[in-house]
Amino acid sequence: MKKIALTLLFPLIFQITALAQNSTKPNEAQEIQELIQNSFDSLFSGYRVELLDRFYTPDFLLLEQGEVWDMDFIKTYLGDRSKNPNPVTRTNRFEFIKTEVFGDRAWVAYHNWATFTKDGSAPREVYWLESASAIRTSGGWRLELLHSTRVENKK
Repeated sequence: MKKIALTLLFPLIFQITALAQNSTKPNEAQEIQELIQNSFDSLFSGYRVELLDRFYTPDFLLLEQGEVWDMDFIKTYLGDRSKNPNPVTRTNRFEFIKTEVFGDRAWVAYHNWATFTKDGSAPREVYWLESASAIRTSGGWRLELLHSTRVENKK
């Protein structure tokens, strides 16, 4: 009888342990979401190329509307924009769909809206549907991949 009880109990304990290891803690999900928000605010709004290492892994890739942006491309892109004496103002807004953390790896899916203004002109809003993966490093969470698809006419 003991053998049957243990045989039935072991798979249950294994499943509970596995679920506990793969569950996303609220603070971890928030850390990933803040990583997204802060990276866009610092990099694509503030053009702070010197902060790339704070948000991205060295081999980071951005899949942007059918193009592959590696770190060299992103450094050039941000560097060029940082030299503009009258840059466009970009304000980012996110709506997170789902965030999952599995140990030292995470992924997130979200809506991304950016409002662009320049010299008091009428604001222009652009909307993307995006996903990203991140890894936990000794310096904290870093994005390793971001996939971005522009969506037309969605508020």
